[in-house]
Amino acid sequence: MTPQERIAELTDRLNFYNYQYYQNSISEVDDFTFDQLLAELADLENKHPELRRPDSPTSRVGGTVSKEFSTVYHRFPMLSLGNTYSEEDLVEFDNRVRKGLNGQEYEYVCELKFDGVALSLTYENGVLVQGATRGDGVRGDDITNNIRTIRTVPLRVTGPDIPALFEVRGEGFLPLAEFERINKEREDIGEPLLANPRNAASGTFKQQDSAAVARRRLDCYLYSFLSEPEVFQTHEDSLVALKKWGFNVSQTWRKCADIREVMTFINEWETKRFDLPLGTDGIVIKVNRYDQQRELGYTAKSPRWAIAFKYKALAASTVLNDIRYQVGRTGAVTPVAMLTPVLLAGTIVKRASLHNANEIERLGVMLNDTVFVEKGGEIIPKITGVDLNRRTDQSTPIVYPTTCPACGTPLVRKEGEANFYCPNEKGCPPQRQTRFEHFIQRRAMNIESLGEGKIELLIDRGLAQTPADLYSLTYNDLLGIEKVFLDEETGKRRVVSFREKTVENILSAIERSKAQPFQNVLFALGIRYVGNTTAEKLADYFGSMDAIMTASQEALLAVPDTGPRIAESVVTWFADADNRDFVERLRAAGLNFAGEKKVVEREGDTLDGKTFLYTGTFANFSREELEARIAANGGKVLSGISKKLNYLIVGENAGPSKLEKAQKLNVPMISEDEFLAMLDA
Repeated sequence: MTPQERIAELTDRLNFYNYQYYQNSISEVDDFTFDQLLAELADLENKHPELRRPDSPTSRVGGTVSKEFSTVYHRFPMLSLGNTYSEEDLVEFDNRVRKGLNGQEYEYVCELKFDGVALSLTYENGVLVQGATRGDGVRGDDITNNIRTIRTVPLRVTGPDIPALFEVRGEGFLPLAEFERINKEREDIGEPLLANPRNAASGTFKQQDSAAVARRRLDCYLYSFLSEPEVFQTHEDSLVALKKWGFNVSQTWRKCADIREVMTFINEWETKRFDLPLGTDGIVIKVNRYDQQRELGYTAKSPRWAIAFKYKALAASTVLNDIRYQVGRTGAVTPVAMLTPVLLAGTIVKRASLHNANEIERLGVMLNDTVFVEKGGEIIPKITGVDLNRRTDQSTPIVYPTTCPACGTPLVRKEGEANFYCPNEKGCPPQRQTRFEHFIQRRAMNIESLGEGKIELLIDRGLAQTPADLYSLTYNDLLGIEKVFLDEETGKRRVVSFREKTVENILSAIERSKAQPFQNVLFALGIRYVGNTTAEKLADYFGSMDAIMTASQEALLAVPDTGPRIAESVVTWFADADNRDFVERLRAAGLNFAGEKKVVEREGDTLDGKTFLYTGTFANFSREELEARIAANGGKVLSGISKKLNYLIVGENAGPSKLEKAQKLNVPMISEDEFLAMLDA
């Protein structure tokens, strides 16, 4: 089989597997088999880039870097909708429709108004050729590479009735579960939390590195079809066809015979919408027939045949009784408001985040105040204000603690940061507990069967003071130990005990964890600001734990996407004697301290003996691709600027410190085009 035939076969097969999984919830093959086939396709495409198809599933993982987004003009303007919050306005809208259609029979289609980012996708001959943001409605940004990373967006559609050129529109969003996962990781490594899913989705779509977009696992619901000439008679027909063609159409829409049925739909989804995987803020009502939409026409800003009903922000008022201060793994102290229980968005809310001392001061909130509570992004309760009309003499100012609520250590606050931190990393009980939880999680050492209660029990019994102690545990150490835990809120008792099967499962999971790859081990160490992605890049760049342990701050800054804060944190962490002892105990336990060497396929020898470093972003390469091309042509990438460096490749937004140092050392600086010319030579 020729490379072209194999690439075509793999592309079609993997696209079919993706379609079955994301549209029909059917797993045709296991993850390992899928990944092996995808790796084979990527390897073939790297060797034969001219054979790569536009609908290649390898685009799902990203990797393309754009130094800026080009502007595209929408063939059909992306107009905004008129909004209303009242049923009276909907009746008036219906009256206008009836009058505009001169007594014709008409019906509506109701759809949930998703809280995301409006997107436009263009297909030519069934292939996705362009993805764009709404922008100002007339023109938007070309984010095609980022759109291709969304696994529910078809890269190619097939069928007998598909137009040669058409456009679909929809809402790109960050699923709530993914939003919570990202924030949990950010909290875990000491990064500020994302504000809400909508802003997070918007920022992700504008990322210049599509690989970073792919890691966010965005999704998209499609809800509109456009073409010239028109293909369908009704909006309902288009939704059915889009679903049939493999587009991710939310099945929450409904055809309504009249405005009364529209009202019923709106009332039905007022609370039901909270069970969906994304935020919603209303209902979109559209006249179903396209000829009637044309007859009704448009105002300067919005169509006359559609309107958006917005649900009022769900808020409640209740009393702030107390504040509890939680200590995270990195020592950050977070205030949590303890509230008189109140019903909000279908759930009983007992607590809400106050984020930090700055937020308490901004709100001007006091203990025993009546406060307003909303659900930020409609998932996370937050205090949005104080009912000053109900403030009494019982209200008392909140005094932020100056010492750690868990261990009594004086808190510190770094300049420019909002959070207070407990610096007692090794002795503070919550920090020690959460350090274990970080170490055993799936993306780190993946030690199953060790839940929160079991870790606490091991620490309480003196069996494990650091995660390295897990590798010294024996069957006799664990068998029979137990502890009774009391839930402070419910008063219920819970017994955690280590019986025969539990002990066997734990010891087996600990043993299996020794096979985790080096990047997972590095992430498991719990270095502040070093998340899963950063650990992967450090592992790829340096190749071994020893190289990272001895790396200077300047060398660390040469790693893609590693800034001064991360570099300083890594150097500081490895400078600590206890941390180095912890690492050596993990080495002795047999954990992976080096990554697998990547085989470099030579393209030529034009760069033999030459050393390179780069700064900024590039039009033709991601940073990883640039390093690969240098190595494939005999060159070497250095970790920092020195007299041994032959060339500094300068891209857009180059780092000023590297440029300054290169000038001082008289290191030749070349552009991306000059580097390409060197390869061609």
